[in-house]
Amino acid sequence: MRARQIHRLVVPIAAAPLLLTALSGSLYSALLEQGIDAFWLLQLHAGRFGALNLQPYYSVLLGLLTILLIISGLSLLLPRRRIS
Repeated sequence: MRARQIHRLVVPIAAAPLLLTALSGSLYSALLEQGIDAFWLLQLHAGRFGALNLQPYYSVLLGLLTILLIISGLSLLLPRRRIS
């Protein structure tokens, strides 16, 4: 597979949990400032999705996904090999 195809495949899969973590943390902080304790947002932020508890692995997963996104994005900046 070419780098662009790999990047197109990886980005939606990897970006979803990263966006969920960023949004849930920001929204929880904003609601807490208003006096609203939405503890369920903190649970999402930490990787607990109801019966599915990824808390022990969630930070490692987010770190690996971030590295994967960086590597696949940087691979698009490398010059292409010309096939003659």
